[in-house]
Amino acid sequence: MDEKDIVLVNELIENSRAPLTHLAKKLGMTDVAIKKRLKKLEKEGVIRKYTIEVDPTKLGFKHVALIGIDTEPEKILDVSTQLVSKEYAYKVYLTTGDHMLMLEAWAKDNKHLTQIIEDIGKIPGVKRVCPAIILEKLK
Repeated sequence: MDEKDIVLVNELIENSRAPLTHLAKKLGMTDVAIKKRLKKLEKEGVIRKYTIEVDPTKLGFKHVALIGIDTEPEKILDVSTQLVSKEYAYKVYLTTGDHMLMLEAWAKDNKHLTQIIEDIGKIPGVKRVCPAIILEKLK
């Protein structure tokens, strides 16, 4: 990856629907050259998919929580597989640090969040569930 690739990726992070003409102008290149770079970045796995960011509250979710989950070490993959299949799991991460797994959950209300926490706690191998409600997304 060179400097132009980095600029291109950063532009797409900000707006994955940015037109090729905008990207070409920003980088001082032709549309065709941008398209070739994008194909190369996709092939190399730098760009895995183009997506959107949504506001969960506009979809009826009052709470977004980051939930730290600790498991029995030998059960971590089983637990993570189950978490990935849950409809409330927006994102699931295998991590180092305070918790073995981190889950971003979207909850409709307090009762739903309580149900999510209880559901996670019932998964065989889960030792501890530590939720933190996001008050405001800053970046």
